[in-house]
Amino acid sequence: MDQATTTQLSSDWPKGLRQVPFRLYQDAAVLIQEQKSLFEGPVWNFLCIEADIPAAGDWRATFIGRMPVVVVRTEDGSIAAFENRCLHRGALICFDNAGRGAKDFACVYHAWRYDLSGTLKSVAFRKGVNGRGGMPGDFRLEELQTRKLRIATISGVVFGTFSDLTPPIEDYLGPEATAALRRTASRPLQVIGRFTEVLPNNWKLYAENVRDTYHASLLHVFFATFRINRLTQGGGVSVSESGGCHVSTTLAPTDAVDRAYDGMRSVDDGLRLSDPSMLDAVDEHGDRVTQQILSVFPTFAMQRTYNVMGIRQFVPRGVDSTDLNWIYLGYADDPPDLRRKRLKQLNLAGPAGFVSMEDGCIGNFVERGAASAADAVSLLEMGGADAESQDTRATETAIRGFWKMWRRVMGQ
Repeated sequence: MDQATTTQLSSDWPKGLRQVPFRLYQDAAVLIQEQKSLFEGPVWNFLCIEADIPAAGDWRATFIGRMPVVVVRTEDGSIAAFENRCLHRGALICFDNAGRGAKDFACVYHAWRYDLSGTLKSVAFRKGVNGRGGMPGDFRLEELQTRKLRIATISGVVFGTFSDLTPPIEDYLGPEATAALRRTASRPLQVIGRFTEVLPNNWKLYAENVRDTYHASLLHVFFATFRINRLTQGGGVSVSESGGCHVSTTLAPTDAVDRAYDGMRSVDDGLRLSDPSMLDAVDEHGDRVTQQILSVFPTFAMQRTYNVMGIRQFVPRGVDSTDLNWIYLGYADDPPDLRRKRLKQLNLAGPAGFVSMEDGCIGNFVERGAASAADAVSLLEMGGADAESQDTRATETAIRGFWKMWRRVMGQ
């Protein structure tokens, strides 16, 4: 980050993590700087799950920030990832979202060819035609290199980084987030559904949202009505030392009497499900957890809601536009009755999910409400001023943790 931008951003934080200037969600220059300093910096970016690319030549296309990336299983069984950009004129190398059994990759524009690790192997008509044309005599294939990532996998989830300074994945996650990921991905995973939802807001508003335990039973009335997630239930928030990763946990209620929500937006208004089996959950992990959200800075979240398991990857498309990729998961060895239960409960989570549909619009409500408030601040004072773990979910500590990590990575 250039010195002028660093100085300008640093002056925006008169009260530390308790207040965040709205202009950081609105300024296109900040998004440009995030691409270089953050997404391409010392962070682990989610790429895919190993089950997406089980065999040699299997690949998926994804994004690191706004950079297109290809993730591939190579011939020796390892995983490679590289920028999805031809070294010639910059066209995409891979257009589809995924593929199976590729032997290599060729740019459709001029047929420059790459191996499965992204190394340039040949240039069409390099020596010209009939002794005329072609590349100059000093052209060297080996001098052209795609941008390649370091890879880390943990419990079948694949992450990548461009930086040599990024710490080992378990150190990056911290012990609580590592344990939560391993707990959810305790057996081989399988993708059972995908959606992409377009959010009309800055990516950081959604990064905050997945860390915002304060709003869950207030915005999502379904949560409170059916006692899936109430702040009066047991649970809490663990925040990594860096602030960038968190785990929030809600435990099943032990007492049906709950007066704390009396009079709050009709959370006890007699609503009933026509199909109560929607909420017929199995405690698979024996921990009474009805809702768990794990976040990994910058753009990864893994959720468990009853028997729904899923990954949320949020991809910035512009200063006020974000793609939210929902990846629904099951275990490869799910018995048929449990798989049917998962598929039914997918109606709880996703773009039209009973407990998540409001998240698709609330970020835009913030965008619209703060449209002329670039010099004003968002308040993050619930639960204190720091980013420590807490045994309550009536707090914004995990959001403050996000900004703690953001400021460090962005050089503040």
